[in-house]
Amino acid sequence: MTSNIAGDVTDIDPISLEIQWQRLVAIADEIDTAVIRTSFSTIVGESHDFGCAIMDASGAGLTQAQWSPPQFCTMLPRTTRDMLKKFPAAALEEGDVLATNDPWIGSTHLPDYNLVSPVFHKGKLVAFLGTVAHVSDVGGHLGDLEASDMFMEGTRLMPNKFYARGQVVPIVEEFIAANCRVPEMVLGDLHAIVGTHRIGIKRIQEFLDDYRLDDIESLSHAIQGRSERALREAIAALPDGVSEYEITADGYLEPFTLRIRLEIRGSDLYMDFAGSSPQQWHSAINAAFNISYSTAVYPIKCMLAAHIPNNDGLVRPLHITAPEGSIVNCTFPAPVKARAKVIKHIPPLIFGALADLLPDEVIAAAGGIFPFHIVGQDARYGRFAVHMLPHGGLGATQDADGLLPAAYPHNSTVTPTEIIEKQCPIVMTRKAMLTDSGGAGKRRGGPGQEIALRHIGREPIMLTIRPDLMKYPAPGLHGGDAGALGDVFFEGVRLERFVPIQWQPGEEVVLRVPGGGGYGDPLERERADVQADVTSGLVSLEAARDIYGLDVRFDPEELQLEAIRACVENRFAD
Repeated sequence: MTSNIAGDVTDIDPISLEIQWQRLVAIADEIDTAVIRTSFSTIVGESHDFGCAIMDASGAGLTQAQWSPPQFCTMLPRTTRDMLKKFPAAALEEGDVLATNDPWIGSTHLPDYNLVSPVFHKGKLVAFLGTVAHVSDVGGHLGDLEASDMFMEGTRLMPNKFYARGQVVPIVEEFIAANCRVPEMVLGDLHAIVGTHRIGIKRIQEFLDDYRLDDIESLSHAIQGRSERALREAIAALPDGVSEYEITADGYLEPFTLRIRLEIRGSDLYMDFAGSSPQQWHSAINAAFNISYSTAVYPIKCMLAAHIPNNDGLVRPLHITAPEGSIVNCTFPAPVKARAKVIKHIPPLIFGALADLLPDEVIAAAGGIFPFHIVGQDARYGRFAVHMLPHGGLGATQDADGLLPAAYPHNSTVTPTEIIEKQCPIVMTRKAMLTDSGGAGKRRGGPGQEIALRHIGREPIMLTIRPDLMKYPAPGLHGGDAGALGDVFFEGVRLERFVPIQWQPGEEVVLRVPGGGGYGDPLERERADVQADVTSGLVSLEAARDIYGLDVRFDPEELQLEAIRACVENRFAD
């Protein structure tokens, strides 16, 4: 089979390709599931803040676990190829595991450890398995937002062998353990990941035996070549031209601006972040290029190649640049721990640039993420480090309201209340949707949520919170309103600075995580949809009247019946 893409020649028929490709996805999924089941920490096992990928022998990405954060798995091949400069593939042996948490090589902040294992079959290197995971602690100060350089944020492991010939390297293990507050949790997660790689290696060897293959070179060629061709065809179908867009966001001690110049030129797409704010030395919100690059790939993939499993063929038509020293391409040793405060705004930036060209594919901005973690020691719980990643509502699209609070664009999950209460002296006293928090529009933004937590222990503990969208809300698209702003209250006082809090017994903290932006003119929203929103408590009677122009005068029972009737009609409309 020959295509218009140079080098895309393969004898693999489409059905065999799909079967083999999906089996690789299943192997990545099995690794993902094994990480969850064997993890030690809430940030890995409950929040799912990790990603698993399979790469070919050159380090090119072939597939990822379906629930893995897409940014992690787009970055892993770049990280792997960088580590191979120090440890060439020809010098690797069975049982080796490479590791680094360097922000400019790996996933761009110190808590993310990257582990990469070579896969051998019949004595030949045939693939790599990679997992990047956010561990519970890497030393440094406990805060997320205030730092003057990366050295304040923890310890950095440059590319090294964590395992050599199947045995842990003692000096590396000792270095990691000696420089974190919860070594049993951190090393537990890292050793567990190595164990999942051994499962993955066995599965890939079985895969090769079943198909009587010596390697996966031809399969890799087919996966990447056909994926590249599909994305190039989608880009080429769009008119050539240039679009620009910008977003101003909270930052921390001062706001920042992201700008994008997006150009379609034949079957290639160019994205340039020139004009974005410079990196900051007073706030740890800077993003190294790897994370900005992979986050920019994500919305393009979603819009133009949504049904193709993630792989490196999909990045070939994309050309992404950012000025060195900017907030999306910071230089060493800028502080980077809270880089999510910046990269969260990259997808809405790109969607905004393409809103007129692809109105049925873009999504309004989401309501952000308010990560918090609790560290302390207690007679009942021992030494603990518990994380939670609550998100706001998702943005609306042309055809659908924004979803209820959900991870975006990270694909993480929320630590269950029961897990938090079991592992540290905290009680969640309230968790509820916020009325009128989703941006109004023909399609309403997803609602935000309120979370209240009370310290019920006997000793002070440390609480760190990283909020967003407290000054600049999630914008809507095509006339849709912005979502509600976020807030954090500690003992009833609204917080402005977010250094680590010494949390005393009996005190309560309240997080109000924002809603997503709306899409389209609110006055065009269907009456039944507004009524259903009022019934469910997502929209108040006042907002229904003042924003949507609907004066709801009937009693709640009638309102509920109308909402149910509308849902039934929509359900069977087709």
